[in-house]
Amino acid sequence: MLKAGKWTYTEEELERMFVESDRRGKEALKTEIQARHAYYDHATNRLVLELKSGATHSVPCQLLQCLRDADPADIATVELGLRGASVHWEKLNWDFTVGGLVRGIYGTKKWMEQLARENEANTRAKAAPKRQRVATAATATGKRGQKAA
Repeated sequence: MLKAGKWTYTEEELERMFVESDRRGKEALKTEIQARHAYYDHATNRLVLELKSGATHSVPCQLLQCLRDADPADIATVELGLRGASVHWEKLNWDFTVGGLVRGIYGTKKWMEQLARENEANTRAKAAPKRQRVATAATATGKRGQKAA
């Protein structure tokens, strides 16, 4: 018998849980996205992941929580985890899973909400000049939807 907090387990239960955990881990390894190499590209300010599948994935550092305002020298110290399933920055005390980065998860839920707000604001700002050109053209022609000559 083993007591862990408010739970008590028999040797048989522990053995069964270990075997199941081991099976799930091996199954996960078959589908887990893993990198062969990770590095910082100074010229483009991007984190580059060379995946074991042969694909390459890069992410602008300004999208990554904790890396947006980090010193490029610190970003360049990126380390790949043992299985290639994660990246780590010792000095920044920050980690990402490779699978998460490939799926577009660049930080906490709060960070991702902030990125969404920033993207929405940028989209509106880019659309404003176009709306102004259309309005100006409508005024010049006297008709909406037509371009001025």
